[in-house]
Amino acid sequence: MKIMTTALAFALAATASNAAIVTKDVDYEHGGVKLRGFLAYDDAKTKDGKLPGVLVVHEWWGLNDYVKGRAVMLANLGYVAFAADMYGAGVLATDPKEAGNLSGQFTGNPLQAQRAQAGLDQLIGTGLVDPSRVAAIGYCFGGSTVQALAYSGAPLAGIVSFHGGLIPATAETAARVKAKILICHGALDPSAKQERIDAYLKSMNDTKLDYRFVIYAGAFHAFTNPESDANAEKFPGMKGFIGYSPSADRRSWQDMQDFFAEIFAPAKG
Repeated sequence: MKIMTTALAFALAATASNAAIVTKDVDYEHGGVKLRGFLAYDDAKTKDGKLPGVLVVHEWWGLNDYVKGRAVMLANLGYVAFAADMYGAGVLATDPKEAGNLSGQFTGNPLQAQRAQAGLDQLIGTGLVDPSRVAAIGYCFGGSTVQALAYSGAPLAGIVSFHGGLIPATAETAARVKAKILICHGALDPSAKQERIDAYLKSMNDTKLDYRFVIYAGAFHAFTNPESDANAEKFPGMKGFIGYSPSADRRSWQDMQDFFAEIFAPAKG
């Protein structure tokens, strides 16, 4: 029997009182690779017109129940959410080495933004979304991915990176960016030393991008995932590197909602 992660179970429980939430797997393809994404939306709200859309990109583990749960949570907030598949239908990592190999093929590779764009195309192609009100969020590897997607010039109003690897902007990439940027970073995340953070912030300031960099006290890498503590115990080398922070999870999710309220606000006449 399949066991759901905490995030998906919580999200589906929240949905129980609102039967209008629709979830479905979506098969698509990119570069000859068969992919399977996950779509979630409130059917009742789509009857009032096109909704803001949010692309969701998974951690290095792959498109698992945790990320699907986030898509359902977004649907409960009134967004059309599409969780993209970066690896291939049914491909999930079972240990950090495998996860590193899967995510590593995209590092510094234009394929990262291109594969994410394929997911964005699926979201917009639903016909449920207002193309002028689309954002992308990502977790860890997915956080880096949505940055790469923004740097490619994708038509996004904004991106949110949750404990994602930091990709500094260049004059060339910044010139293509259409999105406002929110970076949610753990204060105790050992994946980014202070020198790297400083270099990243300098690149954002030098290129005059519209960004916010929010640091959450006491938060390690992967602070939004309720399974992080168990994974830290399960896999040698991850203890002291990843960890769940309920407060940082809650605060960053609220910061994302405030950010969306800003970027999706109707244009002033």
